[in-house]
Amino acid sequence: MGPHRIPSEESHTHPWWKVMCLTGVDYFSTLGYQPGIAVLAAGTIAPLATIVLVALTLFGALPVYRYIARRSHRGEGSIAMLEHLLSRWGGKIFVLVLLGFAATDFLITMTLSAADATAHFIENPFVPSFFEGHNVAITLVFLALLAAIFLRGFTEAITVAVGLVAVYLALNVVVIADGLWHLATTPHVIVDWRHAMTAEHGSPWMIVAVALLVFPKLALGLSGFETGVAVMPQIDGSDDDPPDHPATRIAGARKLLTTSAVIMSVLLITSSLVCTILIPEDEFQPGGPANGRALAFLAHDYLGNGFGTVYDISTILILWFAGASAMAGLLNLVPRYLPRYGMAPDWARAARPLVVVFILIAAGVTVYFGASVDAQGAAYATGVLVLMTSAAVAVTLSVRKRRRTVATVAFAAISIIFAYTTIANIIERPEGVQVAAFFIVAILIVSFASRINRSFELRSGEITFDDTAQRIIDAAAEFGQIHIVTHDPEERSLTEYHEKEIQQRAESHIPDAEQIIFLEVNVTDSSEFSTDLEIHGRYHEGGFRILWVDSAAVPNTIASALFAIRDWTDIVPNVYFEWSEANPLVNLLRFLFIGEGEVAAVTREVVRRAEPDMTKRPAVHVG
Repeated sequence: MGPHRIPSEESHTHPWWKVMCLTGVDYFSTLGYQPGIAVLAAGTIAPLATIVLVALTLFGALPVYRYIARRSHRGEGSIAMLEHLLSRWGGKIFVLVLLGFAATDFLITMTLSAADATAHFIENPFVPSFFEGHNVAITLVFLALLAAIFLRGFTEAITVAVGLVAVYLALNVVVIADGLWHLATTPHVIVDWRHAMTAEHGSPWMIVAVALLVFPKLALGLSGFETGVAVMPQIDGSDDDPPDHPATRIAGARKLLTTSAVIMSVLLITSSLVCTILIPEDEFQPGGPANGRALAFLAHDYLGNGFGTVYDISTILILWFAGASAMAGLLNLVPRYLPRYGMAPDWARAARPLVVVFILIAAGVTVYFGASVDAQGAAYATGVLVLMTSAAVAVTLSVRKRRRTVATVAFAAISIIFAYTTIANIIERPEGVQVAAFFIVAILIVSFASRINRSFELRSGEITFDDTAQRIIDAAAEFGQIHIVTHDPEERSLTEYHEKEIQQRAESHIPDAEQIIFLEVNVTDSSEFSTDLEIHGRYHEGGFRILWVDSAAVPNTIASALFAIRDWTDIVPNVYFEWSEANPLVNLLRFLFIGEGEVAAVTREVVRRAEPDMTKRPAVHVG
């Protein structure tokens, strides 16, 4: 992507492993806090609960998103697959709700990761005590620096991500390998750990049962999959691939998802094991030296403050940059829906303004939560799990539609597990839903306000006339005047058109010698904002000439048709209406939500806004 526009398939692309590093700064960076969260949530059985989480990752999330990568190569993700479940306004509102959860996921990724980077910075023994207590200010600086990277350009973000991920993973391998060495050379600590589990939970079967019950609390370790498919347009493709099925790009995305999932699974299990066994449980409590930084604690304790500081720097940088993955997801996701729905201004298609908007929202979230990692964890997990559940449901419905019985059963089982995980997480920490609800309500309010504000635009894409429509318009233009009579047909009978013509000629004083063209607009889906218009012509018995078109809104389509006729013939047309007898407020609501209403007044306003030169505006007459 250049610095001005949203990432797209026409942008500069990269090898899949480089794009994996961009999504990986989110996914891999959870190692900074995931082992500590696992111990706080599951206690001594954290490694077993982590194994359950990894099983869900490899046999649940990974198959789901590998399937989504094959079905949404433009980066639409699971939301696009679900968009078609409901039609019209129901589908649009459903997508807006899912976008609310996606915003929760991505924005909290930015704020939580930046807050944890701050915690690592302040806890380092070489950092002056002056910085203590300034978590919010330091986190805001991290967010500002993240914005600067994206304002500079997307390619630079990927370059930075590759270096950060390579160094961070290497340092984690060293810390974890050292921890495993300590376990191997001091086997009594493993015995003590096993005795502690047995004393706390009883039989091995009870330990397994508890691990299955508590693993939803570890859901933060599932982040990164939705972003992995959202940034698919940034993956290299092949010029030989058909546009509707870019096999090279799809294969790269599936490699990205599989490789990152396998790497993270190994690191999650081993890090949970060494942290749970080697660090006293009270060190994980809020305010403790291992809270939110368990691996960093081990790096300092076992490898010295010198190596620990290097590890801290790497962790701070990747946690800070984890927001880049989320930002990339937002920059790819939001412009695909809201501008198309007319629910965002047109500038929302550009990257730089959106970066500023997202960073300002992230700053507000940071201030609200006081840059606390623990306080934001519930909202983060809620956003991640709802998106994963919806993705699993979307895939289940997709394979069911293709009559693949075995796959349908398998993905339905995955959906149920994700649904259980989501519900359990919400019950445990309901504040996550409250935060998500705020984002959903905010998106709904802003979206509908924008839709109302943009309702008086022309709202048409490409406009074409069929051959019959062209002949009708050309014949009328020979008289030097073009008279368009808007008509809402009922029976389309000869009598209906005859009475309409007599009425309009009498009320509007249209000469008998000049032709009248009836214009009929059929509303197909009023929830759509902008549509291409194909204007058809039809000759009715009795010599009546009719233009008809399918669209999303009557007045906007009439205005667009008038301008198209003007540009085709170089004649400014006249258009004729009748006043509606309905309540003006009711008419306004009808226009906003079903595309009809007081057509005459709205058409006049659309024409006025679209053409500042009064001599070039179609003349609007109302009887």
